[in-house]
Amino acid sequence: MTRFRPRQHGLAAVEFALLLPILLVLLFGMIDIARALQANIIMVNIGREGANLVARGNTDLETGAQDIIYALMASAPPLDVNQRGMIYITRVMGVVKNGTSTSVVLDQYRWDDSARGLGFRVSGYNPTSRVYTCTKWVAGACTVSATSRPVVQVLPGKLDDGEVVYVVETFYKYDMFMSAAATGTLGLPTIGPDLYSFTVF
Repeated sequence: MTRFRPRQHGLAAVEFALLLPILLVLLFGMIDIARALQANIIMVNIGREGANLVARGNTDLETGAQDIIYALMASAPPLDVNQRGMIYITRVMGVVKNGTSTSVVLDQYRWDDSARGLGFRVSGYNPTSRVYTCTKWVAGACTVSATSRPVVQVLPGKLDDGEVVYVVETFYKYDMFMSAAATGTLGLPTIGPDLYSFTVF
């Protein structure tokens, strides 16, 4: 019996060496998913707080949108929102014509803080808003024509005439550690690259 023990010890070492890469991939995959969940929770909370601030606060968006966004982003550590974060604030109003309610954009703002040198002008991170895609940005504010306001799919048919809601979208560019580990059809699920949160208040 004693003659076979060294062989068994060698077999256990070979089995461990074969399983170690799989265990490491699983470990780093779990760490990646935990980081993504943490980042997503932070961005969801920022979106909720932002919608609450713009809807209940007394700050005029035309002059104070960047201050609101700055305050929100200051509460985002440990995320690197200066390089990887973006917030859009869109004011949407209900319009009822012939008994049909539609939602139109009044104005839209994004993080582009010239006074502090933060946001889009520094990071270049510019994910597309899923509420309204603005084509004319001026210093963080979107130019929306008052005569032909764009119709959007925010609470379609549910807003009263003249009722205004605020939509806050948060984005975070998340890069997975293990995204390069995929080979062919095998690999871990990919999270990102844009984590997204949408809040209406």
